[in-house]
Amino acid sequence: MLQLRSIISVADNSGAKIVSMIGIPARGRKVTASLGDVITAVVKKALPYGQIKKSEVVRAVIVRTRKERKRHDGSYVRFDENACVILASKEGKEPKGTRVFGPIAKEVKDKGFAKIASLAEEIY
Repeated sequence: MLQLRSIISVADNSGAKIVSMIGIPARGRKVTASLGDVITAVVKKALPYGQIKKSEVVRAVIVRTRKERKRHDGSYVRFDENACVILASKEGKEPKGTRVFGPIAKEVKDKGFAKIASLAEEIY
């Protein structure tokens, strides 16, 4: 569960390294985001020659969270860090980068982000 102003690392090669969550579009009054949710974020740290620059506002999908999440089969999934993948367009589900680093949660694939799941090293 991530709240507004949470610091999130970026798990792709788009050029951004660290983002800060500034909103959850189309969620009404909901103030927390979980695995597979699309968020609006601002880039806090970026590579100097990357596609995305510092202070740019982007859309991203959350692929890892430190807070555990219970699955329907009774098991829990938890990761070491909070991480997201930056999306190419506002309404699209395609990633901006061409590689996804580290494992991602199965919930991301279940919510329709099949391209991100196919680029990932592992799916938990």
